[in-house]
Amino acid sequence: MKNKKVIIGIIIAIIVIVAIVVTIVIMNMPKEKPEEVLTSYFSEINDKKYEELYTYLSTSSKGSIREEEFVTRNENIYEGINSSNISITVKEVINENNKKKVSYKQEMVTSAGTIRFDNEAYFVKEDKEYKLEWASSLIFPKLQRDYKVRVETLSGKRGSILDRNGNKLAYDGTISQVGIVPGKLGDNREENITKIAQLTGVSVETINNYLSASYVKDDTFVPIRKVAKNDTVLKEQLLQIPGIMINDAKGRVYTLGEEAGHLIGYVQAINAEELEKYADKGYSSTSLIGKSGLESAYEDRLRGTDGVRIYIEDADGNEVITLAKQEQKDGEDITLTIDSNIQTKLYTQLKNDKGLFVVMKPGTGELLALVSTPTFDSNDFTLGMTTEEWNTLNNDEAKPLYNRFIQKYCPGSTFKAITGAIGLTTGNITASEDMGYTGTSWQKDSSWGDYRVTTLTGYSGPKNLLNGLMYSDNIYFAQTALRIGTSKFTESLDKIGFNKQVEFPLSLAKSQYANSDGINSEGKLADTGFGQGNLLINPIHMASIYSSFYNDGDMVKPYIEYKEDKNPEILIENAFSEEAANTIKEDLIQVVERGSANDMKVNGITIAGKTGTAELKTDKEDNESGTLGWFDCFTTNQGENDILVISMVENIQDNNEGGSHYLIKMIKTLFE
Repeated sequence: MKNKKVIIGIIIAIIVIVAIVVTIVIMNMPKEKPEEVLTSYFSEINDKKYEELYTYLSTSSKGSIREEEFVTRNENIYEGINSSNISITVKEVINENNKKKVSYKQEMVTSAGTIRFDNEAYFVKEDKEYKLEWASSLIFPKLQRDYKVRVETLSGKRGSILDRNGNKLAYDGTISQVGIVPGKLGDNREENITKIAQLTGVSVETINNYLSASYVKDDTFVPIRKVAKNDTVLKEQLLQIPGIMINDAKGRVYTLGEEAGHLIGYVQAINAEELEKYADKGYSSTSLIGKSGLESAYEDRLRGTDGVRIYIEDADGNEVITLAKQEQKDGEDITLTIDSNIQTKLYTQLKNDKGLFVVMKPGTGELLALVSTPTFDSNDFTLGMTTEEWNTLNNDEAKPLYNRFIQKYCPGSTFKAITGAIGLTTGNITASEDMGYTGTSWQKDSSWGDYRVTTLTGYSGPKNLLNGLMYSDNIYFAQTALRIGTSKFTESLDKIGFNKQVEFPLSLAKSQYANSDGINSEGKLADTGFGQGNLLINPIHMASIYSSFYNDGDMVKPYIEYKEDKNPEILIENAFSEEAANTIKEDLIQVVERGSANDMKVNGITIAGKTGTAELKTDKEDNESGTLGWFDCFTTNQGENDILVISMVENIQDNNEGGSHYLIKMIKTLFE
């Protein structure tokens, strides 16, 4: 019995000892396994908690790198490469020299794409926890303490805009960067800075702010202003001043400058609002973006997509390894139907006026020129404007920033051809019918009260369509509109594209025949018939309508991007009957041959055309609104070289020649 008690006691003692040992072992076991600690470490990086990372380090690691240096290095690298979604897959955990070695695969998303690599981490046990033996190689295997991770932007080139003959209208080229080397300004520093300010338009205060920047030394090149590469006069003047240096720089170049400012537009640095709006398109704070014209309309195709390369560089600046690379993508070159010679010639003629030209091939719809004056030089925007220069441009009463060929205007008598075509197509008039009135003033009956339709030119011939066009007779076309009636008239206008958006890269104003109250009286219908009332037409839309007189009644679709296939795209088929269109064409030829546009005659060329004057008066007492002059024409015997021109000039009340004839002189230069 006694032996039995001894045995039981021994067993109990053993159990107690084992329990104590197990408890001690458990109490001294680390709370987490090394692979779990490593996973948590990288989770902190994903959460951008860089200060927390230092708590994972072993005592020896903390002794080799200060916390501030450690946090800064990790943050700069991971943030610099835009790392995200860091994940690890543990391969094995082994004991090695009283340490735990964790081998793992790592993957992370960066600005240059996904980076994958194998790596290993070592852990030591301290105070019942596994601590990380840290080195720079934990970030990337080949990264050493005195090495750097570099991010290189691979710039994607913006596409060029070219004219139909391959001439560059907008391209990434070379400009000049004017700068100051402070140490070379000489004894007359303030005087020289004043001279530089006067020539560049950059204020003395701004220049001094540039020169006082913390990075500036005596031999530093301090950029002041970009100027055009070919602005030799300004550059020669600047180079006479001590301290000035001029270097080549990359920049957007516009060869036609102000001659095509509204058409081509310009690029500028992206702003914060645009950066947020296009966050998913890969723009950065240094990106350029199309702000107006075709630069804006074709932005998605023109813009180059920047690439990125991430690599490690050693202490001597030598590349060690490329970690990831995303290739850049150049933008698309876009060729236009525009003819630079026509664009330049017409701009030169009109540049001192407020007006527009639209030139189109009537058989195909190819736009050869789009001119709006006054205008701006696209180069001024990319080179950079001073506040004073911008305010001068923006506050100019002539509105040089206002693009006239995308707007809508009262067409005046150029609309009479359209009223005539509608009347013939609907059968409400015939070309030969004499309306039978006399004199230069007319009203339907006494119900019109004091309102009468007046016309400027009396003539003795029949009051028919041909004479109505030749003498630009308001009364004839007022009567024609009344014959057609409001319903048929507006239906016909709707058919040819009024109140609809004409598809075009630039947003064109919708043509209209009435305000919100419609054509609600006979007087307004009569006025609309001869091109007044509340009638407003976009000039490019007008070009399409006039093309129907060339194309047996079909309106071609205007287009501006060049294509080899010259088969026209019909915007509206049978806008007018074939007979009506050809009758109008023949009558418009007579307007030039022996009518109100006789000064447009050119030997050997058959031209159909119509003059027009649009009164902008709000009432009889209005002497401030001014008058528009129009001339619309097209050639008919030049085959593929036939052209159609829509032209307008404002404020012709100040012009002794009259608007139409003033424009005719300009258009005739195209045939010289």
